[in-house]
Amino acid sequence: MQSGQTHLFGASNASIPNAGKAVVHRTHAGQVRHDWLSACAEERALTSGIMEEVVLPLNLLRSYRKVVSNAGSAGTDGMTVKELGKWLRTNLTKLQDQLLNGSYQPLPVRGVEIPKPKGGHRQLGIPTVIDRLVQQAIHQVLSPRYERVFSEHSYGFRQHKSAHQALEQAGSYVSEGNSHVIDLDLEKFFDKVNHNRLIWLLSTRIGDGRVLSLMGKILRSGILTGGLIQQRTEGTPQGSPLSPLLSNIVLDELDKELERRAHRYVRYADDVKIFAKSEKSANRIQANITKHIEQKLKLKVNRDKSRICRSYELNFLGHSILYDGRLALSKESEARLKEKIKAITSRRRGESFAAILQQLQTQLRGWLAYFSKANMKKKIIAIERWMKRKVRCYRLKQCKRTIGIVRLLRSLGVEEKLCWRTGLSGKGWWRKSNSPGINIGLSNQWLYGQGYYSLQLHYEKLKR
Repeated sequence: MQSGQTHLFGASNASIPNAGKAVVHRTHAGQVRHDWLSACAEERALTSGIMEEVVLPLNLLRSYRKVVSNAGSAGTDGMTVKELGKWLRTNLTKLQDQLLNGSYQPLPVRGVEIPKPKGGHRQLGIPTVIDRLVQQAIHQVLSPRYERVFSEHSYGFRQHKSAHQALEQAGSYVSEGNSHVIDLDLEKFFDKVNHNRLIWLLSTRIGDGRVLSLMGKILRSGILTGGLIQQRTEGTPQGSPLSPLLSNIVLDELDKELERRAHRYVRYADDVKIFAKSEKSANRIQANITKHIEQKLKLKVNRDKSRICRSYELNFLGHSILYDGRLALSKESEARLKEKIKAITSRRRGESFAAILQQLQTQLRGWLAYFSKANMKKKIIAIERWMKRKVRCYRLKQCKRTIGIVRLLRSLGVEEKLCWRTGLSGKGWWRKSNSPGINIGLSNQWLYGQGYYSLQLHYEKLKR
């Protein structure tokens, strides 16, 4: 590829209007732009032999390392990640030949259901490790080319893009007065992607028929659930290396339409938020965009879950947005954190106190790293107070009997009379955990000495 070929899969900048920016597909009248069609034709010519890039030993080696680092369980053939290296050393040439002559056939994926935070289940498809290797190799070749044409307002599953950048962009819209948010919910997006339309989208930029044929095989490969293989006629398999890229390719059409209409929006994967200055404008935008998504993109908008709300009512990537654009912790994220703390500190667990504190620390460190930019001091103080009581209650329950409580408090220097008063109390474990004897004995200093991770102290340290 020549040095001047830096846009739209390598088409020269001089031949393309607005080089360096994503080219909008359609005019304001809704007609497909001629310069876009011309650019696509040039891209197809430049990518007519792209399978040769996929099978390069260096590309396959990068793909192998990525698959190994991601680990994961075996697919329908039972081969594990650890066995992939030995298989590849023996079958590398055969795999390359199959990909080049178009005879490679992906196996069905293994279906796995995982619970959703708001109830229900999400269907994942786990490809075999060999198929993961092939898909990752394709992803590594296609992704840099598509990155050049994807919208700057798309942040999910992209290099040099993050959830924090998406939140920062959303906050800037709100600070400009766009406090009414159209919260679009695409109904079972990954399960509803139209295969024919996706292959057509791929064919506008990819000129190698072998790659397009293989992509079609990957999309149509069956899914093994309950011992039966079900053929797929729509949807992209969540859990595969190609799924994030394919979802962005499908929704790039929506990005281009939103840009053509000059809307202020942010998209993270299939989570689309459009910002407007008034409720009237928001209602009009929602109606028009819903119609476009269902008629043009062949996707389904969940009208029950889609809504128009104020930014402070939002749950975007776990955050709400205050009137001045600052980030805050959403109610849903607060509730989810408390559920995780409850699960770790459940009194029915047989873990040691040290193990419980270690698990809490691991959970809270990751949580705080993600939510560190949210303004949530009051919420953190309330969560901390409640969490300390949960931890004290867990340690108290480990004493089991009155004499165990007395011995624990006595060892911590609590007055003898108060030790027995606490131990003989007829209150339940939760009420007892907030009694004077427990607060004196299992003090904050004692908790910190045991390895307790203070969410409040670390949050304040980050803010300083």
